[in-house]
Amino acid sequence: MNRYVCGPCGYVYDPEEGDPDNGIDPGTAFDDLPDDWTCPICGTAKEDFEKE
Repeated sequence: MNRYVCGPCGYVYDPEEGDPDNGIDPGTAFDDLPDDWTCPICGTAKEDFEKE
């Protein structure tokens, strides 16, 4: 699975790790994240992430 990087802050969403602090289980692909999911560091919208 591809990793995605937040443009403004550089946070990397790694599907193998998920985002457990925000209810996203490990193994969740970026495309399967809820539309309202935001960067856990800076709050940027999902559409502002780019494939690593």
